[in-house]
Amino acid sequence: MADKQDLIIGEDGLARCFWAGPQADYIVYHDEEWGFPVDSDTRLFEKICLEGFQSGLSWYTILSKRENFRKAFHGFDITKVAAMDEDDVERLVLDAGIIRHRGKIKSTINNANRALELIEEQGSLAKYFWGYEPKDRAPVTSRAEVPATTDVSTAMSKDLKKRGWSFVGPTTAYAFMQAMGLVNDHLVGCFVYEKVEEAKANFKRP
Repeated sequence: MADKQDLIIGEDGLARCFWAGPQADYIVYHDEEWGFPVDSDTRLFEKICLEGFQSGLSWYTILSKRENFRKAFHGFDITKVAAMDEDDVERLVLDAGIIRHRGKIKSTINNANRALELIEEQGSLAKYFWGYEPKDRAPVTSRAEVPATTDVSTAMSKDLKKRGWSFVGPTTAYAFMQAMGLVNDHLVGCFVYEKVEEAKANFKRP
């Protein structure tokens, strides 16, 4: 079981990871999204891009603007994002609904083009990313055991950078792995931990 100080008990009496909340939408994200395995190329692309935007900021800042990001980047349709140009960059730099970081906006467009190349080579982003799922990883029981990076996330980062992706450092790669279910970093004792384990057991790897 996780150390009780690393779990929070909600008004519903359920134990959650230390970072869940207090905002209602953050709790929903923790309970229903984070850590559950994903095989949708669109969602995988969205997440790797949003993790890049998150660099230097809190994830909740990005989550609270996620719908604005989706509107700005065509629902993270990879082909549509890849076709965006400098006029789109200038427009989005002025969009107060997102993070107005020119480098990260341009990175998203670049990464869409690199994603199309990866899909052409591998068949899907899902097949590529799930190739980095760690094997025999021990569950985490305290926040101190949750790493910021791992050898696997570092390897993913290096390979993506070699392929021309940007804003995909080892920390960004590991946060992506956590969110998309390649690892289950819900603490043992969090009520979602077993749900994610069950979802991963039933998940068909690409």
